[in-house]
Amino acid sequence: MEITISDDKLRQAASEGMDAFLKAFTNAYHEAIGGTLTAETMGELNTSQITLLAYETLHEEVMDGGFVQLIHNGYGPFIFRNPFAKVLRMWGLRDLSKLIYEGGHLYGRYGAEIERECSDDEFMALFERFPDFDDLDDAFVEHEEEYTAALACYVDDHLSEFISNPIA
Repeated sequence: MEITISDDKLRQAASEGMDAFLKAFTNAYHEAIGGTLTAETMGELNTSQITLLAYETLHEEVMDGGFVQLIHNGYGPFIFRNPFAKVLRMWGLRDLSKLIYEGGHLYGRYGAEIERECSDDEFMALFERFPDFDDLDDAFVEHEEEYTAALACYVDDHLSEFISNPIA
């Protein structure tokens, strides 16, 4: 699938910061796949594009409610059962990759329980029941800016992996 972002849009997003820069890419992907990432639409994107969408999901979920929320909202398989951590490691984001691998280990142990349907009160109790995720949540929040900056640098240095019309 050909995904393009105008030079002006990319330059504007870059001037607004690393979050806006990455959002320009993920917005283009969401638009290209009709707004929903499914097994079918995933096949229309390349590994780098899917990895960037995975980071967007990870970032939104963990910053809002931690790894327990990410898993409860059904994103465990997408983050932990795909090569997301491996790709991050290949891109040089070793600390984030290690964090994802640690989360994957916990997901393997507790994922089925966390993913179960439950009431709001039961959902809130999950955070107390699974404190093993607290250190991962804290580590992600503490290092979020450096993870995002490293990812933005990687994208900027490898534009042709992410869009069809990279700036020369």
